[in-house]
Amino acid sequence: MGYQRQEPVIPPQRDLDGRETLVSEHEYKEKTCQSAALFNVVNSIIGSGIIAMISYNIIAGDTLSKVFQGIPGVDPENVFIGRHFIIGLSTVTFTLPLSLYRNIAKLGKVSLISTGLTTLILGIVMARAISLGPHIPKTEDAWVFAKPNAIQAVGVMSFAFICHHNSFLVYSSLEEPTVAKWSRLIHMSIVISVFICIFFATCGYLTFTGFTQGDLFENYCRNDDLVTFGRFCYGVTVILTYPMECFVTREVIANVFFGGNLSLVFHIVITVMVITVATLVSLLIDCLGIVLELNGVLCATPLIFIIPSACYLKLSEEPRTHSDKIMSCVMLPIGAVVMVFGFVMAITNPQDCTHGQEMFYCFPDNFSLTNTSESHVQQTTQLSTLNISIFQ
Repeated sequence: MGYQRQEPVIPPQRDLDGRETLVSEHEYKEKTCQSAALFNVVNSIIGSGIIAMISYNIIAGDTLSKVFQGIPGVDPENVFIGRHFIIGLSTVTFTLPLSLYRNIAKLGKVSLISTGLTTLILGIVMARAISLGPHIPKTEDAWVFAKPNAIQAVGVMSFAFICHHNSFLVYSSLEEPTVAKWSRLIHMSIVISVFICIFFATCGYLTFTGFTQGDLFENYCRNDDLVTFGRFCYGVTVILTYPMECFVTREVIANVFFGGNLSLVFHIVITVMVITVATLVSLLIDCLGIVLELNGVLCATPLIFIIPSACYLKLSEEPRTHSDKIMSCVMLPIGAVVMVFGFVMAITNPQDCTHGQEMFYCFPDNFSLTNTSESHVQQTTQLSTLNISIFQ
């Protein structure tokens, strides 16, 4: 056989349907590198990973603090069960060591534990919706749909489903990374996440209606043993999820500023710096709602709606009437509206936060739990003692 000029070829991958070749032509690389660079730069600027880590720190600190405060005989004012100490301790003992891994595949077992605990927590929330829900007074207009602050809720939901920024890392961690396998994995994950979020949101709101906090576990009382166990599981789940965001943030920094390669020393230094920044900010902010809203409208919304749509419209050679282009033309302005108006509303109309405070229905006296208007409840919560008996 004579010599023939070799074209760059990616070795074929195997899946259930047979042999599959990943596209790797030079022209495709030239087109996609522009969107990849834009994606990385914007991701590093807005710092979605850091804001997510801040959110996780706040959740872990608040949740585990209430767990220890609910133990009989423990002084609630003890500094060693306060949120600041818990955030610092969990960072040094768990999140920092896990985040120092260089291969995201090592977090597989950790993610499996987190998924199992999430299912257990969902069962506890559903059980309390049945046993506790009838005893909580319903707020006025509790079932009015799509109030003006629904835009803020879209931002929070976007944050719940954002996976774009860690997709490349997760894809590369697969034993046999193929498009077919990735498609099955991502669709299955999103479907499961949708059902979990729907059940959490529905059960939580059915229980507390207008009193529902940004952190649902802030609504439950300290002396509820079942919920205390759920809080502990939730805190552990959040701590185990934290390293995923640190991996993404560090990867973006490495790609943008260090050409994608980090020595061991720089790997440790950048990891420590990122976690230190997230920890310091989370120690200063104690209200989860505003963090989730800002993270949703400033980070999740651009990464889900705006940037992918803009890149597709810029790079695609499909005709304007193609369904994908029409969808991109719809998603881009919707994302821009949610981002702008969501940010304005998050600043001008922030969500009420009762961090660390017992809700009015947790005080053990003898108040009749009947349907109560929101204004009446606000006046009632100002009393020094409230007559309510739920867990007696």
